[in-house]
Amino acid sequence: MGNRAGTGGHRRARAGGGGRGASPCSVLLAPCALLLALAACGPSRTPVVVYSPHGRALLSLAESTFEAQHPNLDMQWLDMGSQDALDRVRSERANPQADVWWGGPSSLFARAAAESLLQAYRPTWADKTPARGHGPDDLYFAVYETPAVIAYNSDAVPADSAPKDWEDVLAPKWKGKVLIRNPIASGTMRAIWGMMIERSLRQTGDTAAGFAWLRRLDAQTREYTLNPALLLQKMVRQDGLVTLWDLPDILVAQSQKQPIGFTLPTSGTPVIEDAIAIPKGAPHPEAAREFENFVGTLQMQLLATRRAFRLPVRTDIPPDSLPPWARRVDSEMVVEPMDWTMLQKDGAQWMAYWDRTVRGKGAGHR
Repeated sequence: MGNRAGTGGHRRARAGGGGRGASPCSVLLAPCALLLALAACGPSRTPVVVYSPHGRALLSLAESTFEAQHPNLDMQWLDMGSQDALDRVRSERANPQADVWWGGPSSLFARAAAESLLQAYRPTWADKTPARGHGPDDLYFAVYETPAVIAYNSDAVPADSAPKDWEDVLAPKWKGKVLIRNPIASGTMRAIWGMMIERSLRQTGDTAAGFAWLRRLDAQTREYTLNPALLLQKMVRQDGLVTLWDLPDILVAQSQKQPIGFTLPTSGTPVIEDAIAIPKGAPHPEAAREFENFVGTLQMQLLATRRAFRLPVRTDIPPDSLPPWARRVDSEMVVEPMDWTMLQKDGAQWMAYWDRTVRGKGAGHR
């Protein structure tokens, strides 16, 4: 977990007082103590509480960059699953705690918008992004595009033997060697599950084939892990050899010299429009707007791409300014034609049905 909002994990220490009855601003202090006292007497910094699934790498980068540009603001972040973020914003409706919800599939933000959990704001960079990433009435906006990939332990699996498409993950050689992030709390996994069910609906007019595919995957699955960190730890330890996950986390693992490779599914993959919004009743709305403006700037989009492996949503970034991995993804990625409105409307029901009738019913689990 990242910096805990409201618990003091990220707050700066304040200086103590001087002599009895004296203000710390009026007593004669040693130079170091004087500096601390002056800091204490200065204006306090306004917190910006951010709920996000983006992970420590991107959140820490955003924190240091944002605070350098806005020394009067204090970014405090909580790292959680995207579904967990929605659930928390929903549960805090009567007493909002978050100023910004940053990250997660646009389908979750659409659900929040339908439940009147968000407040409208049009960031300064909105006109530089595709209209498909704009929520209704300016309630949310896409910031990044996040494709799902098939990942594998590259120490144990040669690249030419790794699964190239979703169906390949169901091959007998991977039985009991697949790890899956718990789909109930994960927007990425909900998008993959939704893709399979929507494919079934397009091809047969029914969801049965999609759930049949998910049952076959369940039979391959060794474990459903609690969070992405555990998923990648277990992949590195070779507790499992194959997984389905989002590209940025895989690229971060590679940058840390972890043996994780990936393939972009040849038949198509859901490309999540990763969004940002301000919860209705945010305690610090002006600071929240400053932060939303910040994340979509050219500077932060390029920093996120180069140092945290995010595909920027802005359309005015020259391709030659992007790193090689981003150019590779742009050239190889086949975008699945997702009906995100359907996923927003029916996804919770599909996941509940999967949880009741599919999870753990295969033979692959320990």
